[in-house]
Amino acid sequence: MKVRAKVAAPAFPQPPMKIVRYRDSLGAIHHACVHPAGRLERLEGDLFGDPVPSGQTADVAGILAPLDPRAILCIGLNYRRHAAETGAPIPEHPVLFMKVPGAVQHPDAPILLPTTLASHQVDYEGELAVVIGRTCRNVSRAEALEVVLGYSCANDVSARDWQKQQRLGGGQWCRGKSFDSFCPLGPCLVSADEIPDPQTLSLRTRLNGVTVQEAGTADMIFPVAAIIEFLSASTTLQAGTVILTGTPSGVGMAADPPRWLRRGDTVEVEIDAIGVLRNPVIEEGSDSPD
Repeated sequence: MKVRAKVAAPAFPQPPMKIVRYRDSLGAIHHACVHPAGRLERLEGDLFGDPVPSGQTADVAGILAPLDPRAILCIGLNYRRHAAETGAPIPEHPVLFMKVPGAVQHPDAPILLPTTLASHQVDYEGELAVVIGRTCRNVSRAEALEVVLGYSCANDVSARDWQKQQRLGGGQWCRGKSFDSFCPLGPCLVSADEIPDPQTLSLRTRLNGVTVQEAGTADMIFPVAAIIEFLSASTTLQAGTVILTGTPSGVGMAADPPRWLRRGDTVEVEIDAIGVLRNPVIEEGSDSPD
């Protein structure tokens, strides 16, 4: 998606178009484009249509996740080194699971460690997020990137005990993946035409400033186009569907001893050309990470 300018496009290449969603001082929600100097200009029109710059500086009271997803589809075991660290075989097809849309959390908002259904094994998973821009079905791999609106950073936060233990999750992953705040998303959406090849990006996850995950998206077992082809096969993907494309090695579960999230931690997911998604960690019911 190109954000259509009101003036003729200059002859020189433009920097990546970044779009943020925000709440203004009156509580209304808008989108804005990010100019190179950091100024936010409010956009008019539908994010999934043809939004245009309004000429007005955005009145930003808070930055939100780039969208409210129609669905969140997630791919597991999609980096070769991550499959190796978990002892899992390379899958024949993408491994699909889901998060509920209500799990989305905003940039700089806290990851909540569950206390009502308590978990003591909450993990981070930095990932590239793909946003589907138009409703589609049975998309070929060759045409798959044409249905992408843009890309963002995501953190597939996971309660490993509720995910892995049969007595808790019943052998299904959804409970351990869908607690409130378990899908931080942002800080922006970079339009797909500015990232023509999503397999050339570098991803890093930092825990309290220390890099714990670092990989190139070229290490994906199933590239983005193959994932879209698989997910859309005999299945309609609605515009606004978010796809999490898997996490690289370095998850806390695989550390010795395991590296679980604790109150007071800060997790950052950084992806080239997109930015840094930062979230503090607190306990459910707390007001502050301190």
